[in-house]
Amino acid sequence: MFKQSNTWILLGLLSAFLLSGCQSAAQHKASVQDDSVDRITVGNVQREIHVGMSGTEVARVLGSPNIVSTDEERREIWIYDKIATDSAASSSSVGGTILILGAHSSAAAASTSQRTLTVIIKFDKAGKVRDFSYRTSRF
Repeated sequence: MFKQSNTWILLGLLSAFLLSGCQSAAQHKASVQDDSVDRITVGNVQREIHVGMSGTEVARVLGSPNIVSTDEERREIWIYDKIATDSAASSSSVGGTILILGAHSSAAAASTSQRTLTVIIKFDKAGKVRDFSYRTSRF
């Protein structure tokens, strides 16, 4: 009885260990994806960023900037530069056979486009947002 109980416990632990490594593609993407990409949108900039915010508040909303620089008066400038690539592909195929003769037709199409969003936030000497701008493009 003792051996059978240990066997079930061992099998249960082994099963839990093996299943813990399994995850769907969506779960894997969520676990490795940089969440700051989703936070930096034109809507978030328009809705959340305003003059007078501290750098801590900006970082909480948009995450860490890609570039930190200073102007001629040594005031900080934060630059967020994000690029996203959208891809779409489709294909179709039609085939048929008449006795010995055959016919086949296929078509495929693919397109790729890129979107960019650049946000520039300028701080005053006290570390508060004094000005900000953004530019978006699609090609």
